[in-house]
Amino acid sequence: MTLLSTIAKLFAPLTDRLPLAAAPDCSAYGGMTWNDGAFSSAVTALGAKLASADGEERPQEFEAFAAVFHPRPAAEADIRRLYNLARKTTLGFEGYARRIARRYGHCPIVLEKVLDGLFELALADGVITERETAYLVRVASALGVSPAVYRAVKARRLRLGEDDPYAVLSVDPSAPDDAVRAAWRKALVANHPDRALAMGLPRERVEKAQIKAMAINAAFDMVMSERRQGFAAAAWPAEA
Repeated sequence: MTLLSTIAKLFAPLTDRLPLAAAPDCSAYGGMTWNDGAFSSAVTALGAKLASADGEERPQEFEAFAAVFHPRPAAEADIRRLYNLARKTTLGFEGYARRIARRYGHCPIVLEKVLDGLFELALADGVITERETAYLVRVASALGVSPAVYRAVKARRLRLGEDDPYAVLSVDPSAPDDAVRAAWRKALVANHPDRALAMGLPRERVEKAQIKAMAINAAFDMVMSERRQGFAAAAWPAEA
């Protein structure tokens, strides 16, 4: 049995990680296609090369990877060997990401789950370094993940809701323009400084409302600007 054929059986199909290989529409699924050997080996390589991107070798790196991506215990020796080989250099990591994009570009949730898992792995030691951030940006771009989805995953993992305009507006990134506009108007009405003045609130509360209203308007402008650009490469964060 070759290493690649062993990799095809690496990951346990958990309830939130269902097989998707034959599904033309996988929007209803909540996880990744672990039964695909090429996919699984690419994810393993991305996880290993993320560790290499940090520039520091830490104990229990593979164990952290296993805790995030759940390889089957019976395949641990083979997956550890592949992980250790891939960890020697970051070279070629975008090729692995593009391989996943080619196979599962029709299933955005798979791509998002890959990125989310890598963020979780990067945070295993409690902090994401600049090198890891740059790596994740480039992986997301190679996966074909939009800047909005990247930012949402980052904000969710780092608990930085103010960095995600969709979180500011309390609207899903997949919502149509009309829903985004409605959410913007609703948030603006609820936080408008004129409303605070009319309620006779203290000056500091009015000032907070002004700041909040500015953030809401900025978030709406950012969302609509990105949508007009079609998430072009220029919309990616500067850290790329």
